[in-house]
Amino acid sequence: MPRVMFTGGSGKAGRHVVQYLVEHGCQVLNLDRTPLDNPTVRTLITDITDSGQVFNALSSYMGLREFDPSLRPVKPDAVVHFAAIPRIMITPDNEVFRINTMGTYNVIEAAVTLGIRKIIIASSETTYGLVFNYEPRDPVYLPLDEEYPVDPPDSYALSKICNEATARAFATRSGFDIYAIRIGNVIEPHEYAKFPEFFANPEGRKRITWSYIDARDLGQLVLRAIETDGLGFQIFNAAQDDCSSDLPTAELLRRYYPNVPLKRPLGEYETLLSNRRAREMLGFRPEHSWRKELQAPR
Repeated sequence: MPRVMFTGGSGKAGRHVVQYLVEHGCQVLNLDRTPLDNPTVRTLITDITDSGQVFNALSSYMGLREFDPSLRPVKPDAVVHFAAIPRIMITPDNEVFRINTMGTYNVIEAAVTLGIRKIIIASSETTYGLVFNYEPRDPVYLPLDEEYPVDPPDSYALSKICNEATARAFATRSGFDIYAIRIGNVIEPHEYAKFPEFFANPEGRKRITWSYIDARDLGQLVLRAIETDGLGFQIFNAAQDDCSSDLPTAELLRRYYPNVPLKRPLGEYETLLSNRRAREMLGFRPEHSWRKELQAPR
């Protein structure tokens, strides 16, 4: 049973990823400021901006109950770090940056110091600089891949770029595997009911290049990252195979990005947030899409 310390497991994406990991045989301890409503997972209330709390939490007992036969801590196999201010316009920009960068530094530093050799951090599609730009802007090229020259102007995406640099530095220093996952727009199962609205107004999702990731498939991607060793520092996009529009990809490009060069040919409905690296290096195979979900019985 892989032992996974998971920060931010009470959040929108985190709770689905935690459930996926548990269903696939992992023992998970959730580190969060809000308890997770999941009887199979204990939450340890933890402030990730407090380095001492993070060190203590990552070296603590992972079981469910205080009266278990043994309360001896056992080193986890992996740390998955999702805890963060999840976007702009929730707290002041400088607070977004402070919490996200210091929290990530604290988590990675503690994990490396404690000898936890697999660390996965949540990055974001916002790093590409399109989502929270003041005005809509054209990307340098499409599809967006992990080699793209990221240049975001906002505090949230900037914090994620800094976190990726922190991860790279610690991976270089330690030789451990540290993977950053640039997560697209997370869709929970009940949110597929919104997709007809997306189809009626395709321009409304232009800033995210119509990308999305099913929360359950994000769980699959995280598990595959936990199980795949020896890659050092890596960045992976997390996206479904298709766009969150019923228009063909070529039509979306013609209407909304007519002047953007293509880096390679694209499939009829292929995502513009490329998941090719995750597919090739981790064996990621998304199982959910709006086409399946809208046809499923309710």
